[in-house]
Amino acid sequence: MDKLLAKLAVHGIMITALLVLLSDASLVGALFTALGIWITAYAIGDLLILPSMGNKVATLADAGLVFLMLWLIGGAAGWTLSFTDMLMITVLAAIFEYFFHIWLLRDDGSVKKQRA
Repeated sequence: MDKLLAKLAVHGIMITALLVLLSDASLVGALFTALGIWITAYAIGDLLILPSMGNKVATLADAGLVFLMLWLIGGAAGWTLSFTDMLMITVLAAIFEYFFHIWLLRDDGSVKKQRA
């Protein structure tokens, strides 16, 4: 549970701050976006992809998911979020996810240790 909360904290702080700083996203909109990314990345990347396909594939999937969600939500909300801004947030999230997956694979019994 502490790892899940650590992921929530990093995604919540990093993504929310960057969305508010780089676009005209409201704090509430940015928080809900970060929360949606956190839930989706955990469910798909950490629980489904990581145990069966390993860290590199899970990190790439998480990065694609972050970019897609930023593009869809930012477009629907009319945020002034450029491609470069979305790419920067995606790369930072992917770097975090890579090391987070290593932490999960090393310590967590709920994730099968197959590939780092």
